[in-house]
Formats: sequence, structure tokens, C-alpha cells
Amino acid sequence: MRNKLIMAILGAALLAGCGTTVDPEQSGAPVEDRGAKRIDGAEVKRVTPDDNLGSVLAAVKQGVLAKRSVFFDYDSYVIKDEYKSLVEAHAKFLVANPRVKMLIQGNADERGSREYNLALGQKRAEALKKMLTLLGAREDQLEAVSLGEEKPRCSEANEACWSQNRRDDMLYTGEF
Repeated sequence: MRNKLIMAILGAALLAGCGTTVDPEQSGAPVEDRGAKRIDGAEVKRVTPDDNLGSVLAAVKQGVLAKRSVFFDYDSYVIKDEYKSLVEAHAKFLVANPRVKMLIQGNADERGSREYNLALGQKRAEALKKMLTLLGAREDQLEAVSLGEEKPRCSEANEACWSQNRRDDMLYTGEF
């Protein structure tokens, strides 16, 4: 009987010790006021993806920057020498425009399993991303994704068509 009484008292003490109290000074996490016009006395301007980037991005639609694809050999993710000057031009553009971001989409032809093609497309996109960062582009400007065989340029079953599908596509802010 005495043991039951001691156990009941210990149980009540344990439950009382686990109780929480709400501190009136402690409120929930702060909520962002998206309508705010001033923060710490400074004027805040809402930035849109098109802000001051329209004229900058117009440059990528002409000249060497208008070329946005790097093509690969079968079962390879090595960037060919013929595309190195193109990649250098895009890297220089990214260095000169640090607010601009690029999405690199790695693609593969229809040969191989879906999993294999996704992995190969990712390796291709990562190879281009690495080359751009080595040429001065910042890591936070670049994102590499794989589309595998899901976005073909050509759907015929021949080498000429497959070679068009083995590629990286470079898209800039506002295009993805």
C-alpha cells in the first residue's frame, strides 16, 4: 500500500514537472509583412525578376551568347573543345552580371534506361557548371538539373537525331 502511495506521488510530481507555461513575452515566430515599405528607416523596393535584367538579358539573345547548347558525344559528359569558347563567353557574361542566374539542363538521347539517362544528363549539367565556375561564375548563380531523355529536340531513331538530344541547354533568369 505504501509503495502505491509513493508511486502515485512520484507520478503526480513527474507530470507537474513536465507541464509547460507560456511566457507572455514569448510569442510565435515573426511573420513577414510583405506590404512593408520601410525597414529600419530605409526605403524597401520590391524586386521583380524583370527589374533591370531585361536590358541585360537582351544581350544574351544576340551574338555568341544566343547559342545556348553544348552537345556531347555518345555516352560522354566531356565538354568538347569546339564549345569551350562558347562556355567562356557565357562565363564572362555571368561574371559581369552577378544578379543573373543560369539553369543548366542536361539531356540524353533515348538509348539507355531512364535511370541511366537521368544520371548521364546530371553529369553533363554538372560538367558545364564546373567549367563555368572555374571560369569565374559564382556557384550561387548556377543550377544544374537533368532532364534525361524527357526533352528531346528530335524524335527520329537515327544518329543525326540522337546527336541533337545529347546536350546541355543554358537558360537565364526569366527563361525558366
